[in-house]
Amino acid sequence: MGVREDIKTIIVQSNWTITEVAQEMTQITGKTYSRSNISQKLTRKTLKYEEAMLIGQILGYDLKFIKK
Repeated sequence: MGVREDIKTIIVQSNWTITEVAQEMTQITGKTYSRSNISQKLTRKTLKYEEAMLIGQILGYDLKFIKK
């Protein structure tokens, strides 16, 4: 499973929609995010690390690097 699928799965499991996450991201950052914008970033694999961290924060997750 890739990052795209991981993030989409976490959003669904958290009972959020991409639209709701985008709206919350906009409120927190002041930068405009939309459902299509987030979906395109996930599809194109251009989501910034800071944006992934913010999505995690919104959904109640911490992103961590774990040594194998």
